[in-house]
Amino acid sequence: MKRKPFNRGPVTVRSMPFWCVGNPLGDPFGSAVLPKIDSIQVAGILSDMADEGWIEATSFHDDDLVPWNPDLPEDDLDPRSPVYATLRRIRTILRRAGLSINTATCSLHGNPLFRRGGLTNPDPAIRKLARLKVERTLRIGALLGARHYTYWVARDGFEVPVSVDWKHVYGWLAEGLDHVVDYIRAKRFRNYRGATIEPKPNEPRGHMFLPTAGHAAGFICGRLKHPDFWGVNPELLQHESMALLNGVHTLGYLVSLKKLFFLHFGSQIKAQFDNDFPPLVGPEGLKETVQLFWVLEAMGWKGVVEYDCHMLRTEADPARSIECRKAFVRNCSLALTLALDLAKRLGQRQPVIGSETEQDLAATLRMTGIRPGELRARTVRR
Repeated sequence: MKRKPFNRGPVTVRSMPFWCVGNPLGDPFGSAVLPKIDSIQVAGILSDMADEGWIEATSFHDDDLVPWNPDLPEDDLDPRSPVYATLRRIRTILRRAGLSINTATCSLHGNPLFRRGGLTNPDPAIRKLARLKVERTLRIGALLGARHYTYWVARDGFEVPVSVDWKHVYGWLAEGLDHVVDYIRAKRFRNYRGATIEPKPNEPRGHMFLPTAGHAAGFICGRLKHPDFWGVNPELLQHESMALLNGVHTLGYLVSLKKLFFLHFGSQIKAQFDNDFPPLVGPEGLKETVQLFWVLEAMGWKGVVEYDCHMLRTEADPARSIECRKAFVRNCSLALTLALDLAKRLGQRQPVIGSETEQDLAATLRMTGIRPGELRARTVRR
């Protein structure tokens, strides 16, 4: 079954990843509040949501789908292994639902082996292990038909600057990312349209080597052998807001460079830890979120928007573990449509009339649907 594109404004496809739906909602200060479900169950939820019309695609970290054993780096190729069987069950479920795969991401953050990083780990044996895990993820992505490979910065960062081998660390990272393209081409994987870097300023490490979209774009253009194959997928509002940056600026910059391959979408309180709130949820960011889609429309960008968030822990219902996860998916898609509708009200770029304050107020009036005359009548006392 092939699903029609979403095609609303700049958004062609809505993707809900495995990691968002399967998240049991633990945090550093409390254990999980939902029972853990396996990847087959998550695939079933995603299939149901596709059948109801809420999503068209999904994505995954390799560890979301199957466990990893560093002693069995090619278990995905062994027809006798449980990993082999599980991956094919997932493929069948997703195909029946008509769900495409937006991106495959290698988890280089969860296992204690990678506590000092994966592709930038100072130990060459760990860097080799990370590369083998990336290769396995690329094979899984090829099996499932992923359009992109994504490098999330994971634990490639530092807490203590004087402990970093600054002479070599970015060379190690370039080697690791160049190997992604070399491996795709050597194996003749035809599914991959490109690869992306997802930057993040901090968490889980105190500082990441590629903290912002600008750092990622600069690294792609300045250090990688195949810069045309690589783009950026910023997580907005979250990651850039953690560094007090503006998401509209980020998208305008990336689109102008032709480096926005797709968008990860959620909500965030600026300068905090990674909130990963659902879109439009939380005490701030409404104007910025709406303007994200306004600027994409104004610049003629069209592509995939992928939710990268989780439900509020307060909304977790252990007695209705599957249904509360489905409600989360529905709410994310409703929020996206709301943001797109509000962005449409802003319309095409308006001619410069009046001061910047007056322009901003006028844009807010258009977004809210309030007529200027009505506002003035309620404001001026006679």
